[in-house]
Amino acid sequence: MGRAENKSEQGPRGKDVREAGRFAYGSLERLFHERARLSIVSSLAAHRDGVVFSDLKMLCALTDGNLSRQLQTLQEAHVIEIWKGSKNNRPQTLCRLTEQGRRRFAAYVSGLQQVIEDAQSEAATDSASRSQPRGLSLT
Repeated sequence: MGRAENKSEQGPRGKDVREAGRFAYGSLERLFHERARLSIVSSLAAHRDGVVFSDLKMLCALTDGNLSRQLQTLQEAHVIEIWKGSKNNRPQTLCRLTEQGRRRFAAYVSGLQQVIEDAQSEAATDSASRSQPRGLSLT
């Protein structure tokens, strides 16, 4: 028997899809991957000047307690900054992404885009070769 050939399989961008860790998606931070925090950070990314607590609660469909807890987690991770003040003699809390938070979230979104591209590419390849599983020979 001859030696097994080391064949490279090229993906849609010419990358070797068998490369170690190719589908590890290290930029997908768990911090952002939780649904409530994803909705909070997405809302804040869309509103560069920040969002007051009551509006953020409505935008994300969260309770006061859940929003408070998630904001605390994001603040501890230096993703958001929180200012407390008052307007018309009423207390207000303003939340805004930090520059570091904005960069980290942009990297996360880029990672999600890669996941989508990989899945779509695999789906297209899979439907074209559905008759026989890759790497198997039926005898």
